[in-house]
Amino acid sequence: MAITIDHSGRTALVTGSGAGIGAEIARWLARAGATVAVHDVRDAQAAATVRSIVDEGGRAFALIADARDDEQLVAMIDDAVRRFGGRLDMLVNNIGMYGDERPGPFLSLTGAHWRNLVDQNLVITALASEAAARHMIGTGGGVIVNVSSGETTRPSPNMAAYGAAKAAINHLTQTMAVELGPHGIRVVAIAPGTTMTETVRDAFDDEHYRALVAATPLQRETTADELARLTVFLTSDLARCITGQLILADAGAHLSRSRPANR
Repeated sequence: MAITIDHSGRTALVTGSGAGIGAEIARWLARAGATVAVHDVRDAQAAATVRSIVDEGGRAFALIADARDDEQLVAMIDDAVRRFGGRLDMLVNNIGMYGDERPGPFLSLTGAHWRNLVDQNLVITALASEAAARHMIGTGGGVIVNVSSGETTRPSPNMAAYGAAKAAINHLTQTMAVELGPHGIRVVAIAPGTTMTETVRDAFDDEHYRALVAATPLQRETTADELARLTVFLTSDLARCITGQLILADAGAHLSRSRPANR
């Protein structure tokens, strides 16, 4: 007897899915049969993800908006629901940005640094979830997946603001699960380990990246492909009793000793 996950007839919006983890999540949801709205602030990247999905026989369309602008964010979600025909089954809050900020010691962080990191991670996730949940309530429920970070499970030297903002998403996930559960909405968070994305490539040199990977019990990085497959499972009926949980997908990195991030 084969067990398959079939998202046929379901709709999904993945924020920040023009590249990296978000793009892979969008592709895998489409492979499972969902129609996917690919969001990004960059036209070319969003188009590339859509094209890769369509080339595989999937269904997707691009939505361009700056999620840091509250009005654009809400309008983008409303537009996705309209184009889906009035229904949104899955939202993946993949956006988690360092923006123009750089990792640095706690004593060097400015108010602007803190506000930028909280806004670009926690606030965007909260507002996107609120807008999506309003639509889901009207159609019988749905699933919201928040992409958190392995940095929330241990001290994060030189990444205090980022780690704190992501840790707040973990708490938000639990609170949303309690408040939205009666409406048929499940809310879960996934915490990736070290994954080679554009952001990671820019933040860490090769030597530091290898040290992070070597510190994990499994002696390996987490791949975007693995995180995408996990998301397909968590949004499926196979996981219908899971809500309010933080799922670690970090090769055991939360068991390793913390290493300071590059400045």
